[in-house]
Amino acid sequence: MSQNINRLAEDIKREISVSMREIDAGGIVSVSRCELSNDLSYCKIFVSSYEGGEKTIAAVEKLKNKAGLFKRNINARIKMRKIPELIFLPDNSLDYYDKINGIINEIHEAEQGQSEMDV
Repeated sequence: MSQNINRLAEDIKREISVSMREIDAGGIVSVSRCELSNDLSYCKIFVSSYEGGEKTIAAVEKLKNKAGLFKRNINARIKMRKIPELIFLPDNSLDYYDKINGIINEIHEAEQGQSEMDV
């Protein structure tokens, strides 16, 4: 059953990604992942923007307003008894990645500075 849910979540992710091309979501926006509930009544859609935090939140709000369009497109292409409620959420993993990368760079620079002082 879990494998079927995962496959269905991937199908929904693909259809939403295709449908996003039809609307202006505000910059370069992508669906990073979809999580479908076991009873197929809810689908969490994690959205990220390459411009970062505030743009991601703005894009999520625009996508929430277009949920009906997404549900119609999903219904037309994926055969399901009931289309799940779509819940759009910001995925700030790119911001998190930048923060971690910055910390690693600071540590690396500090280590290089220390090794230059030892020489």
